[in-house]
Amino acid sequence: MDLNADPEDQMMIERSVSQTMQIDPRRARFPCCIVWTPLPVISWLVPFIGHIGICREDGVILDFAGPNFVCVDNFAFGAATRYLQISKEKCCISPHPSLYRSENQYGEDETETNILTWDDALRKSTQEFQNRSYSLFTCNCHSFVANNLNRLGFYGGGWNVVNLAALIFLKSRWVSTTSIIKSFLPFAAVSGVGLFIGGLTFFTFWAFFTFLLVGWFLLGTYCFKNLIHL
Repeated sequence: MDLNADPEDQMMIERSVSQTMQIDPRRARFPCCIVWTPLPVISWLVPFIGHIGICREDGVILDFAGPNFVCVDNFAFGAATRYLQISKEKCCISPHPSLYRSENQYGEDETETNILTWDDALRKSTQEFQNRSYSLFTCNCHSFVANNLNRLGFYGGGWNVVNLAALIFLKSRWVSTTSIIKSFLPFAAVSGVGLFIGGLTFFTFWAFFTFLLVGWFLLGTYCFKNLIHL
């Protein structure tokens, strides 16, 4: 990095960074964001559980979608319905990432240097999860995003599948009103039909299913710490 950069060049850099950070849901571009979308069947029963990914600086979505497979610019279960943009100031990375790096530098052995940019961190996590088995219960999309956040040093790290899910549920923003309907209409329909037909039996099944699913991740995260992989 040139510490004695011309002020005009610095202003151009800052303007370029500002432009690249603009969110564009129509093009599925969410720069430096965590994105969420409902899962078939599971989200119909437990609407706060879904599929998540993390986005590069150019807004392209990365998500862990299967064994040894990280999707790039093709969110596995449809368009993002929620997003949370991460402030780089709360991460241990360079504030003006790729603008300061040449193509040759991306090929260097990064084990000898500290991670300097947002995309560097995502690249290393992607390479790691391209050699990981996928399991809904032990190594899933939340594991991938938590790994990225820890590598970025977001709020000092310490991210896991539980506090990440809570962060998205409490802090994220809806993309649109249509996204809200897409996320909750199936749950409302299934619940309505289930209660009409099954009554208390359906409610008991729903409560038991939710308890087992949430309990598994709580126990696997905080009691059996090697059970849920990050």
